Amino acid sequence: MSRHRIPTPARGALSAALAVGVLVPPVVGAAPAAAATPRVSCTSDKDGLAAKLSKDITAALSGRSATTAVSLRDQGTNTVCTLRDADRFDSASTVKVTVLAALLWDAKKTERRLTERESGLATAMITKSDNDATSALWKQLGASKVKAFLKAAGMSRTVPGDGGYWGLTQITAGDEQKLMGHLVPRPGQKSVLSEAARAYILKLMGMVIPSQRWGTSAGAPSTVKIQVKNGWLSRATHGWRVHSLGAFTGGGRNYTMTVLTHDNRTMDDGVATIQAVAKAIHKNLNPATLKASGTYAPTGSPQEIMPPLPRG
Repeated sequence: MSRHRIPTPARGALSAALAVGVLVPPVVGAAPAAAATPRVSCTSDKDGLAAKLSKDITAALSGRSATTAVSLRDQGTNTVCTLRDADRFDSASTVKVTVLAALLWDAKKTERRLTERESGLATAMITKSDNDATSALWKQLGASKVKAFLKAAGMSRTVPGDGGYWGLTQITAGDEQKLMGHLVPRPGQKSVLSEAARAYILKLMGMVIPSQRWGTSAGAPSTVKIQVKNGWLSRATHGWRVHSLGAFTGGGRNYTMTVLTHDNRTMDDGVATIQAVAKAIHKNLNPATLKASGTYAPTGSPQEIMPPLPRG
């Protein structure tokens, strides 16, 4: 099958999209200036923790160009923090967790196991952020099944990308935290996912390749198990979108974190913003552990994924 020719004016935008691992249509326009950073809202059953988190997360965002959304839930202290949790962002590759959750949810309805093919695609999609694998599963599910899962999961603000552009799914920090809540439910909370499905998704998120384990994992203590999935995408409007989802379990801890950003000048700027927020959160939730372990440190530079050009 022949390769489509790309008009010269569109090559730059498409090349940028391909370089970050998500195929999207080109967009023309200048990135708007970032909004001023509002104060993060936190509540907690632990005395003083909400105020400290609000202060430190707000400080971590001060002076940064990114427009950032944050959602945090710590089960042990019943702590919740939110910032712009209803604002929509292009999902980039963070939607891959939703794709896998929808696949497992749909399979459960007919009491079937994933096929060998589906398992292979799911593993590549989550652990290596493989785009071809994601496209195959997205096409298999179709918009109707993805939307049915979103409805069941209560993710009412999430809008699947049109025309196969899964990377342009519109997500919010609040909905992503709902998804994380289905992966790591609170005691007594009903999850739309089976225990086996939750364990499978978290296992793959715990196996993400080292070059993609940046973001919400930054500053996490060595005593917790880190499960992470990131996304990154550059477009003419809003610059770089850089996102990170994280679940931190074991060692007596159980908390989930979502940080979404856009209006970043570079990918590194987005990573730095997310990691500044993550380190502030981990420090406040694990002060004694971090002091002893010395793990309050960045995780390193990310590596981009270059998929092949599309074929007609």
